Amino acid sequence: MTRRISWTLLAVLVLAQICYPLTTGDTRAGLTVATVVLGWLLSVGHALLSRGPRVAAALVAVATGGGFAIEAIGVATGVPFGSYDYSGELGPKLAGVPLIIPLAWTWMAWPAWLAAVRLTGGNAATADGGALTAGGSGSMVGRWVGRIALATVGLAAWDLFLDPQMVAEGYWVWRDATPALPGLAGIPVSNYLGWLLFAVLMMSALRPLAGPAAAHTDRRDHPMVALYLWTYFSSILAHAVFLDLPASALWGAAGMAVTAVPLTVTFLRAHRGGDPGREAHQPHRPGVDATR
Repeated sequence: MTRRISWTLLAVLVLAQICYPLTTGDTRAGLTVATVVLGWLLSVGHALLSRGPRVAAALVAVATGGGFAIEAIGVATGVPFGSYDYSGELGPKLAGVPLIIPLAWTWMAWPAWLAAVRLTGGNAATADGGALTAGGSGSMVGRWVGRIALATVGLAAWDLFLDPQMVAEGYWVWRDATPALPGLAGIPVSNYLGWLLFAVLMMSALRPLAGPAAAHTDRRDHPMVALYLWTYFSSILAHAVFLDLPASALWGAAGMAVTAVPLTVTFLRAHRGGDPGREAHQPHRPGVDATR
């Protein structure tokens, strides 16, 4: 049931994103809002159905609540992203922040986290709540640090696609866009550094709040893997071919590749039967796993 619902929402989301370059004006803005809402429902719904209310609540608190807080601070003070303003095209605002913006943080935070868990050995047999591996506590700490770093980059690098696309549409504007990355005029480097800062805080807080159920992956997470990889490959294609944003296509391809490329390799190996460490086949038990 979890995978069926998730795959259905993902299919609708993909369809909406395919329609995006085919629209303009108010229709495109409305489609942007609808896509973000769909992404939020997909990620939060998957967290709830696969791992239970504690994980879903933690995701909403950290990503949605935290996302709104950091955006409100950013609009009011220019910290940590730089000085910027939102237009009125993304719907109603609170404290100068369109209400869909924190939903976007949540939409991609969850698949980025699960991708990092999968790539750092987070299958059911090696969950953080289980026995220590042969390397002892040192290897556990190393895995934890690596997981946080990978999840942080996996989320923050998405903005190398997102910000150029949204600025090109006029959904927000930077008051001082210097210095900027080559080819990405109009967006200051401070924006990407701000994303890294908030992403590391978010990912560091998610696991303690969510509990052990967020520390491993299994087959029910395939829709989230597909979401992350679809976002990566479709964004490269859209920016390079349909949106006339070749520089962000290159920057985004390079940045998200840190997570997306090894995730693709790991996923393909698992399904070809060549990866001995592929996820366990037993399903999660949210009520049990959350209390281990």
